[in-house]
Amino acid sequence: MRRLFLFSLPLTWLLISLQACSRPQPVPANLEPSATLPPMILIESQVAQTEEALETSQPPENNSAPLRFTFPTPIPPPKSLWRPALYEVPWALGPFDHFYFSRPIAANEVNWPVADYRYGGIFFSSDIVHTGVDIPVPRNTPVLAAASGRVVWAGYGLYYGNNDPKDPYGLAVTIRHDFGFHGQRLYTVYAHLERILVVTGQIVQSGEQIGLVGTTGLTTGPHLHFEVRTDRNSYFTTLNPELWLAPPVGWGVLVGQLRNTNGSFLTEQDVIVRNLQTNQKWTVRSYGKTAVNSDPYYRENLVLSDLPAGDYQITLQYLEDEFTLDCQIRPGAITYFTFRGKNGFKLGMPSPPPVDDLLRPFNP
Repeated sequence: MRRLFLFSLPLTWLLISLQACSRPQPVPANLEPSATLPPMILIESQVAQTEEALETSQPPENNSAPLRFTFPTPIPPPKSLWRPALYEVPWALGPFDHFYFSRPIAANEVNWPVADYRYGGIFFSSDIVHTGVDIPVPRNTPVLAAASGRVVWAGYGLYYGNNDPKDPYGLAVTIRHDFGFHGQRLYTVYAHLERILVVTGQIVQSGEQIGLVGTTGLTTGPHLHFEVRTDRNSYFTTLNPELWLAPPVGWGVLVGQLRNTNGSFLTEQDVIVRNLQTNQKWTVRSYGKTAVNSDPYYRENLVLSDLPAGDYQITLQYLEDEFTLDCQIRPGAITYFTFRGKNGFKLGMPSPPPVDDLLRPFNP
C-alpha cells in the first residue's frame, strides 16, 4: 500500500496519509442504539452559519525547514477484503461514544485505515506523528462527505495557506459540520484529491460526492488522507478518526491507554491482538510523542477499529516481561483497557473526567 509522509511541527514537518470508508447501512433490530443519544450532538442553525465568516486554517509559524520523505515497508495484505455494512450514524451504545461519521469512501472500495500507519503512528526513529488515517484506493475514486455541513476550505494551501500548490495536503476539502462535540465545532478533512467538486461556502449532505481521490501534495500514490478536527480547523486539533467513523455491523473497537509503571505514557509500543476463534492477528502501535490528541474521555494512546466480535487476547512485551489480557470485543461497542507497566492490564471503562476536561482534547 502506498502512502504519504510530510514532516511538521515547530522546526520539523508533519506526516500525512489518507484513508476512508463506506456509507452506513440499516442497524439490526437486536443492536439498536440507546433511544436517547448523548447530549453531545449540537445541531447548528444553517441560517446562523450563513452569517458566520468562513474559517481558514493557519499556516505554521516556521516553514523554512526542508521536507524529507519516509517510506514504510507495507505489511502483507489482509486475508480478506470483505467488511459488513456500517452501523447507521450517529451510533452510540455508550454515553461517551461518538461514531458520528460515515466513511468517506463507499462500500464497494477499501474504506478502512491502512493498518500499519494509523493515527499517532510513526516510522523508524522519527518523531513525526500521523494526524489522520489513510485509505488506499485507486485514483478518481469518489470521495464522499462523512456528514452534513458547510465547506470551509476547497483547494491548495490547507497547511501553508495562500493557495500554495506545494502544500503537503495537495488539493484538500474541509467541512465544518452542522453538529458539535461538547459545545465545540467538528471538522473533517479530505486531502490529496485529484479533483474538487465543491466550492467554499457550499452546504453538503452526508454521502454527497465532494471530490476524487488523487495524488496531489506529498504522497507516493493514490489514497485519501482523512482527519477529524475539533474546536478549529487546525493541524494541531486532530482526534483519532477511528473513534468517530461508524464500525461495521457486528464488529467493535479496541481502545487502550498504555502507561509505564511510573505513570508516564508508553509511546511507540507494539501490541499484538489475536482473535482466539480464528487465530487472526493484528499488530497496533501506541501513539508517538507529539502532535496528536487523545479523546477527552478515553485519554487513549492506542485504537484498533474494525474487529469482528469475539474473544481476543492482547499481548505486549514490557521491559523483559510478557503481559497478556483476555477480553471480548462486542458488536458496535468499545472495549477499553489500561496497561500500567509492571502492574499489567486492567479491563473496564474509565471514570468520567470533570466536565471542564470534556470540553477539550487531551494531549498525552
